[in-house]
Amino acid sequence: MPLDLAKTVAAVVDEGTLEGAARALHITPSAVSQRVKALEQRLGRVLLVRSKPVRATDAGAAIVRLARQATLLEHEALAEVGLDDDGERLTPIGIAVNADSLATWLLPALAEVAREHPIVFELHREDEEYTTRLLESGQVMAAVTSQATSVPGCVVTPLGTVRYRAVASAEYIERWMPEGVTPGALGRSPRIDFDRRDDMQAAFLRSLRVRSTPPVHYVPASAEFAAAVRLGLGWAMLPAEQTRGTELVELMPQRPLDVPLYWQQWNLSSPLLQAVSDAVARAARTVALA
Repeated sequence: MPLDLAKTVAAVVDEGTLEGAARALHITPSAVSQRVKALEQRLGRVLLVRSKPVRATDAGAAIVRLARQATLLEHEALAEVGLDDDGERLTPIGIAVNADSLATWLLPALAEVAREHPIVFELHREDEEYTTRLLESGQVMAAVTSQATSVPGCVVTPLGTVRYRAVASAEYIERWMPEGVTPGALGRSPRIDFDRRDDMQAAFLRSLRVRSTPPVHYVPASAEFAAAVRLGLGWAMLPAEQTRGTELVELMPQRPLDVPLYWQQWNLSSPLLQAVSDAVARAARTVALA
């Protein structure tokens, strides 16, 4: 299979349009369309759904994965034989990660790798239960996930367990739970979710056998999410790392919620990808994970 055709399909998925891919590849939109059609005819499969943005079919996702893997190995091979433009060629690595990991411990690990290797990161923020979907689609090479079962073609490394605690401000407790913190009170009092995919608070209520659904605020940014809890907007689950040194009150100290995390990455013999994996594993062991 001509890799330039596969890389063109990946560029269309990345940019979302044929025109965007043309700009990225420095060719005309007509040339992009011809390359995509040529590969589709060669394989006998439709690779792209012509939507806005353009997205890959299942067959197209396999081609995107191939293109990214080839690009990674090509960059490493050029560096190894000294044809990497004196180290100016930077290898892109896509990683899917949940918001809490991104806000607390992942970035220092990636910064460590970037200081020592010619690399640029494209981070995709997604709930830990959904990050593997980006691996399956070929959009990323690695993911922090709560899924222990490996995506086909990937390897899994356990990172440890993040301990979450239900917390709120003292003012909030005084207003909404004046008779004390009970499962019933939690089920009636406003809570904060990151977005509509965030199941953390609902999972905590289920663990308490609470069936009612309280009013929900949605705050889709990590720093602002924690700030909303401190300001008394609602109660929420926060990693222990984010509650230290604050005046937040634990609502049920005896009932933490533990979430196991895993690192999944493509099963490639890639020194660069392995360097990222090693740095992530070290950070996970030392920053609020057990």
